Amino acid sequence: MKKLSLILAMSAIFSTSIFAQKTFTLTSKDLGGETTKIQEFNGFGCSGENQSPQLSWKNAPEGTKSFAVTMYDPDAPTGSGFWHWVVVDIPANVNELVTNAGTKNLIPKGAIQSITDYGIKGFGGPCPPIGHGYHQYIITVYALKVNKLGTDENTNPAVVGFNLWNQTLAKASIVAYYKR
Repeated sequence: MKKLSLILAMSAIFSTSIFAQKTFTLTSKDLGGETTKIQEFNGFGCSGENQSPQLSWKNAPEGTKSFAVTMYDPDAPTGSGFWHWVVVDIPANVNELVTNAGTKNLIPKGAIQSITDYGIKGFGGPCPPIGHGYHQYIITVYALKVNKLGTDENTNPAVVGFNLWNQTLAKASIVAYYKR
């Protein structure tokens, strides 16, 4: 019986290590489960530091030719959510955006920060209405099958999103919450 248990345990370990797949993953050194005043927008009634969070990703699928990153609030009282950050054409050999990349324009060479729903190019942090409760901020990295998405810095988020939908091989997200 002990031999059978040992064989089954070894078999489980072996099959897990052989058949476990590495998944496309997004992480942040700056974010936990909530954003803070550091990420909060400075304007629109908010007084935060408006620093974009550090983001890193790994295990992109084979065939990835570029990446895009977005930050979206589906809880915004607009009827269509709110796009806080749109970055496209991140080269395939890049796997990180440093802290404040979206505000200080420290994005990788060749990448484009498109217009947000604030009407700015670059990162626009959380700024939910006071008393509206927690909002979700979904930060997503997209592995794309094209080198260039075919959009520019003036392309609105809906059109960027449409193009992302057509060119995505895989995506990974993290969610942070914020309220005022």
